Amino acid sequence: MGLNIFLLLSLVLAVLWTVMTIRLIRSIIGLALTSVILSIIMFRLDSPLAAVFELSVCAGLIPVIFITTVSFTQRISKERLRVRRKERLAKFFYLPFIIVAAGLALSQYLKIPQFSLPPVAAGTDTRRLLWEVRHLDLMGQILILLAGAFGVVILFKEPKK
Repeated sequence: MGLNIFLLLSLVLAVLWTVMTIRLIRSIIGLALTSVILSIIMFRLDSPLAAVFELSVCAGLIPVIFITTVSFTQRISKERLRVRRKERLAKFFYLPFIIVAAGLALSQYLKIPQFSLPPVAAGTDTRRLLWEVRHLDLMGQILILLAGAFGVVILFKEPKK
């Protein structure tokens, strides 16, 4: 139980670091770290296929593509960076408090159902395994990919002038 709490707190901190940092490279590293922690959580939840997809694609391939993209961009001046950092902190200063409050409220008032997936025998057809037995893993992976797509849109959105 203590390890699960530690992993969830680490996940929240990594997400906050990813969103709040102003440097793109640090944000990409935070995204990769978030994916690694999420993969560990998925392994602990007995979802190895989703964890492997998360680790290989979201923690491996996507950061490489982002770093390649960032290498083609221009650096901004230190003064502009300082101004953007102040703007971002002023704009999102309440975000960590809302996340902590929501997490505490949900942990106190919601009863999370306990469920387990049936064990899978070795040599099972992967198509049948994904679509019939482990469809929750597949749905989780789809949700993570959508969250990543929205994150990319937000990360590379041009600031309004």
